[in-house]
Amino acid sequence: MTPDISTLVRVFGRIGVLSFGGPAAQIALMHKELVEDRDWLTEQQFLRALSFCMLLPGPEAMQLATYAGWRMRGTLGGLIAGLLFVVPGALVILGLALGYAYFGELPWVQSAFVGIKAAVTIIVLQALYKVAKKALRRSMDWMIAALGFVGLFALGLPFPLVIAIAAVIGAVNSADEPHAPVEAPMKPRTLATVAIWGLLWLAPVAACALFAPAFYTEIALFFSKLAVVTFGGAYAVLAYMAQEVVQTYGWITPDQMIDALGLAETTPGPLILVTEFVALLAGFAKGGVWVAIAAGALCLWVTFVPCFLWIFAGAPYLDLLAAQPRLRGALSAITAAVVGVILNLSIWFAAHVFFDSVGTAAFGPFTVLAPLWMSVNLIPVALAVMAAVMLILLKIGMGRTLLIMAIFGLASGVYAF
Repeated sequence: MTPDISTLVRVFGRIGVLSFGGPAAQIALMHKELVEDRDWLTEQQFLRALSFCMLLPGPEAMQLATYAGWRMRGTLGGLIAGLLFVVPGALVILGLALGYAYFGELPWVQSAFVGIKAAVTIIVLQALYKVAKKALRRSMDWMIAALGFVGLFALGLPFPLVIAIAAVIGAVNSADEPHAPVEAPMKPRTLATVAIWGLLWLAPVAACALFAPAFYTEIALFFSKLAVVTFGGAYAVLAYMAQEVVQTYGWITPDQMIDALGLAETTPGPLILVTEFVALLAGFAKGGVWVAIAAGALCLWVTFVPCFLWIFAGAPYLDLLAAQPRLRGALSAITAAVVGVILNLSIWFAAHVFFDSVGTAAFGPFTVLAPLWMSVNLIPVALAVMAAVMLILLKIGMGRTLLIMAIFGLASGVYAF
């Protein structure tokens, strides 16, 4: 089924507005909207595209949305889907960052999002169950998913290494499978695509280096570098980014970095939008609101234009690559590993929602996430139970549930203060 442009805008606009909770929740939302509620992507197309996006630098959920839009309506569809996934969250971050710069912490806003985050934990668990049911069909799939989870949760292995190991296992175990029939990509124009999007990405960087003050050049170069090295999503690069923006550049303080991450986690859109928050605060400190807006816009440009480059250059070949036995096996294994990735992210997210203090504990060679049980916060726990009742038993829609949970979260903040 090929939707018209207005339907595409409406659906991906909805996804963009409701995409709270980081990549696991965003993947869950897109699975529901694109696979379950509509026949826009088949289960295999969705999982194959997700595996492909996991291999790329940058926010995998935004790239998955871009791929889905491209699959439906070509480059225009990919632009619509990708931009609508980013723009709502970027606008919210703009407002929050400027409010933060003028007024400091925003406890009322954070309280309102407590209910949303509680609901998101249930949404993620629903998605985990549905994706696992489709992706884990063989004992090998279950083993790879378990190994992926243990590697991330207990061993602290880098995300790219986990994905690479899964790909190798899948390729080795698929060597003798037959080639799948597939149509060749139709005039992909790869060189032209790379040239156009590469120019769009790098032209502002060059312009800053030649004509703008040094601050803008630093912003453009630093966040361009992040766009290339963010394999595994935002979590994989947050520690490096925090060290650079606090210690090397001195753009923000450690407390501001922590607040930036907290606010980015409670807004729609990819978590990598924390980079926009950092750039806005750095620009505000440098020269006020207009410098902040310019720095934020430049950061967004060099962060997300490369995502369109990766997808528009690589997407036409995805089906062709997936027809090769070894590559098909590698993508299938990555899909199984992604189940372990989502489980790990789900536990990480739930721990930080339900507990005020989260650390680590060592068990022999393993170091695992260990919330302080005495720090459990009963308010988000109660809100999560309410969300589970609304979503699972009463079958209330996701949008209405998130709105209701936001109201309850705000009410809990008013009570607390």
